[in-house]
Amino acid sequence: MNRNTRGRRWGSALAAGILLAGALVGLRAPTAQALDNGVARTPPMGWNSWNSFGCNINEALIRQTADAIVSSGMRDLGYNYVVVDDCWFNPNRDSSGNIQGDPGRFPSGMKALGDYLHARNLKFGLYQVPVDKTCAQYFGSYPGATGSRGHEVQDARQFAAWGVDFLKYDWCSPEGSINDQVTTFAKMRDALAATGRPIVYSINSNSIHAKTGPQRNWGDVANMWRTTEDITNAWDTGQSNGYPMGIQNIINVTVPLASYARPGGFNDPDMMEIGRGGMNDTEMRSHFAMWAIMASPLIAGNDVRNMNAATQTILKNANLIAINQDSLGLQGTQVSFDGTRRVLAKRLANGDVAVALFNQGGSTTTISTTAAAIGKSGSSFTLVDAWTGGTSSSSGTISASVPAHGTVVYRVSGGGTTPPTTPPPTTSSAYASAASGRCLDVPNSNTTNGTQPVIWDCNGAANQRWTRSGQALQALGKCLDAPLNATAGAKAQLWDCNGGTNQQWTVNANGTISNTQSGLCLDVNNNGTANGTTVILWTCTGAANQRWSQR
Repeated sequence: MNRNTRGRRWGSALAAGILLAGALVGLRAPTAQALDNGVARTPPMGWNSWNSFGCNINEALIRQTADAIVSSGMRDLGYNYVVVDDCWFNPNRDSSGNIQGDPGRFPSGMKALGDYLHARNLKFGLYQVPVDKTCAQYFGSYPGATGSRGHEVQDARQFAAWGVDFLKYDWCSPEGSINDQVTTFAKMRDALAATGRPIVYSINSNSIHAKTGPQRNWGDVANMWRTTEDITNAWDTGQSNGYPMGIQNIINVTVPLASYARPGGFNDPDMMEIGRGGMNDTEMRSHFAMWAIMASPLIAGNDVRNMNAATQTILKNANLIAINQDSLGLQGTQVSFDGTRRVLAKRLANGDVAVALFNQGGSTTTISTTAAAIGKSGSSFTLVDAWTGGTSSSSGTISASVPAHGTVVYRVSGGGTTPPTTPPPTTSSAYASAASGRCLDVPNSNTTNGTQPVIWDCNGAANQRWTRSGQALQALGKCLDAPLNATAGAKAQLWDCNGGTNQQWTVNANGTISNTQSGLCLDVNNNGTANGTTVILWTCTGAANQRWSQR
């Protein structure tokens, strides 16, 4: 849910306060059974009402939008889910506790709306929450308290009876730990499955809550899951993962989560803002290109009844849609990033590789990579520019002059396919110090930027589990980070993942873990062995307090 029209902004004080005492300390989120409901084998595509209309929705608007999706050609390109967001319901359930459509806004009823969409070969989506109040109700802009808490089975059956094909389920509450969220989201997952109707299950754990989206792979719970706070119609809001999020800020959070994506389960960086006027044309093109390369759901948020030519050109780019909808369902992985020039590569089912050259800087620059770096072998390749359709040949160099905030995307064919130079993600591991046997630990599961790891008795908890994604080491959705230009004695720390060389680590044959930028090694301070001893960066010596074993 995007709260930008509600006049409320929740600052860092609330974000810190909503981590309930002990909620994450020493605990691992419960494992829910794997979700394999047969839907969303490629990222869902469609339209959602919230970004452009908020609570100002009714039956006529949704039907007009559906007709525009058909007449514009968007449906035939894959945009088939029409999702009615918050404020569609009667503020009161009926005498039997059934949720109802608002009779003033949807006089024909919700089943009739679903029938209207199905008759046009579109699919029907609705919004609901797992707690007592929807976001609009929580903020007092819509009456009632009609969330699904205690009504999960009943609501799932109602949605199925109406012909719903997509449920957007939004936490919208400061309450609960990540464990509580997993358990509660799983209730609706199971209730939907019990109806027998194939329904795409889209969740957001982040609304008015600690940002738990990046902290786990939610593919056992949902078909798509929000990675960040709510998007807003801007390129950069300066937020690492707070309300609201600009396009570039969302990309920074979502890129390191590539290993989570697969057919049936995708990272969701939120509904698109393309065509809403908050960015220039170059930025909107990057918005779409990066959502495509990240295998993100392509859910339009503009008024599709009134689109200019530039908006249609972006949203209807068949080359990028094909890359996004590739049957392998892989999210593009980061090949390189120097803080400005970012390269992502997405392997495709026919052996091609899609490459995004993304300029996050403020001036035009040349961005380059090689066929070998993206996992292609050989000496003769064909590059198709996804924006222009132009074709060029290369013996291995992939390069372009890219404007500020711009993205060039090539589809690279030819040669053979080899494993990418960036190591694939592995399962999470604990790292135990050779000197003490104690594990590298995020103290109190604190995910505040700058948190310094310590050693602690190994216990298998989530705050001691480190996942390798490329050359990054991640725990609790954050990356192990060396301060920029660190020198010996600097603290190791947790920080928002950004792909920089100061967040790239090599696990060496002797057990040391060295940082790419500084060349320094993870070191238990002063050869300490006690619980709570801090971990710093120091000149690599190979001593026991610098050696780590995976468990």
